[in-house]
Amino acid sequence: MQDFGKVAVLMGGFSSEREVSLDSGNAILTALKSKGVDAHAFDPAETELFELKNQGFDIAFNTLHGSYGEDGTVQGALEALAIPYTGCGVLASAIGMDKYRSKLLWQALNLPVPPFVILTDTSDFTAVEAQLGLPMFIKPAAEGSSVGVYKIKTVGELQQKYQELRDQHMHGEIMAEKFMSGGEYTCGVIYRKAFPSIKIIPQNEFYDYEAKYNRDDTIYLCPSDLIPADEQLMRDLALKAFEAIGGGNNCGRVDFLRDADGKIYILEANTLPGMTSHSLIPKSAQVAGVAFADLCIDILKTAYEV
Repeated sequence: MQDFGKVAVLMGGFSSEREVSLDSGNAILTALKSKGVDAHAFDPAETELFELKNQGFDIAFNTLHGSYGEDGTVQGALEALAIPYTGCGVLASAIGMDKYRSKLLWQALNLPVPPFVILTDTSDFTAVEAQLGLPMFIKPAAEGSSVGVYKIKTVGELQQKYQELRDQHMHGEIMAEKFMSGGEYTCGVIYRKAFPSIKIIPQNEFYDYEAKYNRDDTIYLCPSDLIPADEQLMRDLALKAFEAIGGGNNCGRVDFLRDADGKIYILEANTLPGMTSHSLIPKSAQVAGVAFADLCIDILKTAYEV
């Protein structure tokens, strides 16, 4: 096996996804150690990032979900420190974290995205509700793990939830998005190859933070229920969407929605997918014959691709 030197597993951090990051990081740390890697936990919320150099780390396995860790910020810092790191580079990380600008990019490439509207204090919320229809979703454009995502089901609720998000100082724009009733899916990618798709069947309103990390009743179908042609289409769209934001050979995940007629839409890209026991990349990798520890080694190798 390749000698990676001393590896820092970056976990925790400062974002709203800190606890998820700690779960991912500890799972990765255990997996790397099982493969004989000299891996150590490193939490930037407890130790300044520049200490990576002082402590003799050769490489960083980044699992800092959310702001600071997933948006290009820590990637730029690691490049300034000349420390190779896993995951996407600065540009792809910044674009992938911004759902609004990702959608603009995909639209420009004629890739299908759900209809959406960017909301402001002067928006005509009644008109937006009429335009997108009810139910719909409202979400911050630059948060992850479904933080701040709400399903709007009644007339007049959109403006109320918008103001709540504004008061919480969520990152980026706030957007309203059309509801798609045909199911939620995801497709992982690494080294420009796509893993089998997963159909996600939450037992609550939608695949929110609770369903992702705290509930055990969310159903994951992998292989999913797609017919072969749609499975191939979803994998192709995943690769195109990830390539468009600059994902390259790195590991990521692209989420999808289907409408009532079965048409597939790209929802968002995740450039730093979760690696917890509930996470989706490990599930689809396992179906593709890749064990969790081997997946972690494959991701570690991408540090030299940035």
